[in-house]
Amino acid sequence: MSSQHLEIILNALNRTAKSGLSSPYFIPKIWQEDETGMLEVSPADYYGKILETLLSRNPIPLADTGNSADAWTRSSIVYNMFVRLTTAFDHDRDGTVSTEPLPCGFRETGTFLKSIALLPYLERLHINTIYLLPVTIPGKENKKGNLGSPYAVKNPYRIDPMLAEPALCLSPETEFTAFMEAARRIGMRVVLEFVFRTTSVDSDWITEHPDWYYWLHANPENGSVPDSYGPPVFNQETLNAIYEKVDKHDFAALPAPSDTFKKQFTGTPERITVTEQGIRGISPDGTKCIVASAFSDWPPDDKQPPWTDVAYLKLHRHESFNYIAYNTVRMYDTELDQPACANRELWDTIAGIIPHFQEHYAIDGAMIDMGHALPSALKTSIVRKARENNPDFAFWDENFDPSPSIRDEGFNAVFGSLPFVIQDPVYIRGLLNYLNKTGVVVPFFGTGENHNTPRVCHNLAGKEAGRNRSRFIFGLAAILPAIPFIHSGMEICESKPVNLGLNFTEEDRKKWPSEKLPLFSAFSYDWGDCNSLDPLTGFINTMLSLRSKYEAIIQNGAPGSLVIPFISSPDLLAVIRKGCGSNLLFIGNCNPENNAAGHMEFHQKNFTLTDMVSGTEYPVTSHMLQLETKPGQCLLFDIPG
Repeated sequence: MSSQHLEIILNALNRTAKSGLSSPYFIPKIWQEDETGMLEVSPADYYGKILETLLSRNPIPLADTGNSADAWTRSSIVYNMFVRLTTAFDHDRDGTVSTEPLPCGFRETGTFLKSIALLPYLERLHINTIYLLPVTIPGKENKKGNLGSPYAVKNPYRIDPMLAEPALCLSPETEFTAFMEAARRIGMRVVLEFVFRTTSVDSDWITEHPDWYYWLHANPENGSVPDSYGPPVFNQETLNAIYEKVDKHDFAALPAPSDTFKKQFTGTPERITVTEQGIRGISPDGTKCIVASAFSDWPPDDKQPPWTDVAYLKLHRHESFNYIAYNTVRMYDTELDQPACANRELWDTIAGIIPHFQEHYAIDGAMIDMGHALPSALKTSIVRKARENNPDFAFWDENFDPSPSIRDEGFNAVFGSLPFVIQDPVYIRGLLNYLNKTGVVVPFFGTGENHNTPRVCHNLAGKEAGRNRSRFIFGLAAILPAIPFIHSGMEICESKPVNLGLNFTEEDRKKWPSEKLPLFSAFSYDWGDCNSLDPLTGFINTMLSLRSKYEAIIQNGAPGSLVIPFISSPDLLAVIRKGCGSNLLFIGNCNPENNAAGHMEFHQKNFTLTDMVSGTEYPVTSHMLQLETKPGQCLLFDIPG
């Protein structure tokens, strides 16, 4: 890839530096060196010097892991960025992150320019793959928070102007291309998340393709969504029947919502108008109608807050299924999921989006939002078209089960279930024993969190406890046949959730309305003082270096390669990774607040083990290893095979 757009950015920064516009501008020191605290800079000069350094360096080739999507995915060290959040910062130190540019023309919310400046920091973390949450322009109608949801896509081809720096007077597309050039120069691949199941309720598609959406009878008083509209309600008996059928993969005659719920929906409007209030239609019976907004449909009694600015796309056409529920937008009823019912023009349009980004931005892979909620035939079409352009293009799936069927659909990795069990050692042991028995067919993300789950540090008593838990989880994930995955902010022990998706309580929902959630509103991580604790960057580097040294053993996902030996303390988790000639023994204290002591037996009578994390030697005497560990401490030993 050329450096044309990086040079355009650098020239714009040089012009900006000469403009004389200035205002106080601070950056976190950790962005450029392994220190906490802040540093006052001239933004144009600061970013200009970083770009000059990038351009003067010899480009770093992509890691020599084999070019196939499977090979480079398995060797990925992933950093997950939500651009407008990850590099957001209160640059003028007035106590807020403004949604408007500072007087100097630079933003406090995250931008592509600041993301370019973060790349050397990611390089120090051994990152070789960046996974970006959606960067497309969001809608404005009924937006959540003060910025709106990135999953409320107004136009799937346009990049969000909020991610560009006004001081540069350049398009967001230009700045995104420059980011891609910078990542490639530093030897990093970029995987972009795509939203194919939903759009915004004011999407550019609606006026031209109203039949791609579900429509509601509008509130006759104000023409808006009726107050009564919400997820369908099922009684417990019906819920039990739904779960039983879905568990058996029996999708014939799935229990439907009540007639009262279904009658809220109307057919495709005969006429569309665009008003100050938004897009409105006239239904076939002459009444006013409005695009139906989204809610979480699975499980069918999910309590997630509604997605007021998001609309489900109508992927199938069938008069009997003209409503939004679990059986029309995810667990498709057999009668609906037929080739003759496919909304074919919509499917073809969706399948053409990734090729556009391949051509214009040279992305390396795609994460499919709600991939598990797309019809299998549509997913196949999306994968096929992208790989016609690039056979080594990777696909990752937001799926919790790394099963062979996911691999057969063409996906190279899945999110996996680790974040949902990793807080409890009993469940961790259960998952690891299962994986040891079945093997790991498709790699999953080695993480305790993402933007839809609680932070690892969420609801812990004290920042130190959060840091200890984060250390244990990353240490364990680093030695599994998984993809090391850093959800941005984890390395500085950020505790505030990004979104209330999975595993949150009613108390959490009251505490974190959309106005306080970073997925929807302006917010900054605690980059300045890193929670007054040393960040985990040093520990992360150590674990990733060890993973690289023993990559062949750690990436082995064959049955029997992941053994859980007995260790006497319930707070200590021991895992043996089996290889040819040698094995790795991981021992970690999963208790974030208390020391844990225990013992473990070996066949060999007397020898010494050296912890490769700390360099400490531990004697094994009369077949017995005695340990005293600190909260969250991780140890890794090379033991005889």
